[in-house]
Amino acid sequence: MFASLTLTLLALCANGVVRAEAPPEGYRAIFDGKTLDGWQARPHFNPTELANMPAEEREAKQSQWMSEAKQHWTIENGELVNDGKGPYLTTNDNFRDYELLLEYKTVPRADSGIYLKGTPQVQIWDSTEEAKFKIGAGLGSGGLWNNSAGAPGKDPAKLADKPFGEWNSFKIRQIGARTSVWLNGEKVVDNAIMENFWDRKSPLAVEGPIQLQTHGGEIRWRNLFVREFSGDEANEILSRRDNDSFKSLFNGENLDGWQGAVDNYEVVDGAIRCKAGHGGLLLTDDEYSNFVARVEFRLPPGGNNGLAIRSPLSGDAAYQAMTELQVLDSEHPKYAKLDPRQYHGSAYGMIAAKRGYLRETGQWNFQEVTVDGSRIKVELNGNVILDGDVADVTEFLANRPHPGKDRKSGYFGFAGHSDPVEFRDVSIRELPDTAAASN
Repeated sequence: MFASLTLTLLALCANGVVRAEAPPEGYRAIFDGKTLDGWQARPHFNPTELANMPAEEREAKQSQWMSEAKQHWTIENGELVNDGKGPYLTTNDNFRDYELLLEYKTVPRADSGIYLKGTPQVQIWDSTEEAKFKIGAGLGSGGLWNNSAGAPGKDPAKLADKPFGEWNSFKIRQIGARTSVWLNGEKVVDNAIMENFWDRKSPLAVEGPIQLQTHGGEIRWRNLFVREFSGDEANEILSRRDNDSFKSLFNGENLDGWQGAVDNYEVVDGAIRCKAGHGGLLLTDDEYSNFVARVEFRLPPGGNNGLAIRSPLSGDAAYQAMTELQVLDSEHPKYAKLDPRQYHGSAYGMIAAKRGYLRETGQWNFQEVTVDGSRIKVELNGNVILDGDVADVTEFLANRPHPGKDRKSGYFGFAGHSDPVEFRDVSIRELPDTAAASN
């Protein structure tokens, strides 16, 4: 499919040189083939450090880098050419959820890559260089080389590099930190989490630029196209992963299969909505122990709700259930002074989630929650914002104990707090008992 798409982009000129005609439908060119319009220069440099510089210092640094880059970058026949030295060309634009198409051609012993959201990197190197086999060169290009050893995506699934002198094509799709890479039509990275090289304890930045790394030898780039996804498109892509293994919990029409505060919720346009001024626990008919749950949710301004995890049929899920995972418009001004353990995705009062990964208020978000033994992982819009173990928690918000945190099973559902928060596409996949699986 990718090969046929590429053929639609290109036309063979009379002199035998392949030229790009136009981006494919839905994409836009980020290199015009003639100028560096839309590009700046940046070496391997922490984006957070750059953003935190005083404006004058940052502008001076960027001007210096661009001056250096112009000594090493040229444009020839619609191609970006680098001699293997100097700062990296960096898009002026930042990207959040997107797909990148490009072609490159390099030389023996060169070692380059593509920074995504200002973070290293999709690897490009000489797969025949035996001196680097011990660090993975023999496996080929396309891997997320700066992921931790053994992490998904660090090594490409197959060797797909073309011989030197030929153009290679990349398709790179990134939704949040979820990254897939196709090299010459072969999928070499499948939906792996790209780690934040600059801060291993935090998810990848919510958005950032694309950078063309130059390192050790000439590299040429052409046909650079980007397609940006809307929030709904990104959610749909995230929901495809292993979708067949999940069981739907909501039929989109009524609350069959649910119990508890049924009268305080309503079904509107295929979504479960907490009635304004009402709340309480809306819970599944069935109990669950270890599971992965998926749900899309939409917050009104200042909206507050929660996901009840291993909940009893009554009581305050934040304390009587294993936990209540916050569903909250965290950036609303009225929540400016909360404890970090009260913001969206947090195990309420116990473990704080990372902030900044919600879509704009009023848009649908995609969330996946994994509960396995005493561990909980929360992935929001493709970013892991919480990964912790409630068994390790010894300090609680306001010193209030959480007697339910050690529950082994319970009901899944929603803990409304008077705001019309909406939920749709609710599904679950049960996991084996942790103790049984380890025997």
